[in-house]
Amino acid sequence: MVVVNFRTDEPAERALAELTADGSSVSDAIRRALVDAVRLRRREQMRRESLEAANDPADLAESRQILKDMDELRAW
Repeated sequence: MVVVNFRTDEPAERALAELTADGSSVSDAIRRALVDAVRLRRREQMRRESLEAANDPADLAESRQILKDMDELRAW
């Protein structure tokens, strides 16, 4: 396990105060915040990638063709 020291500023101190208001330790709050930050970053990356795919003319054309091909395979 790595021990990390850092200096807070006013916004960080306010955030820590809010995250520890429920009685959580500063260490627990920081660990949760780091995990949440990575989760948010990954979600934002997925959102950007999905918007790129949704706006890619070649990808849209391929998707339409697949839907057309699948529709022709329906039994009813």
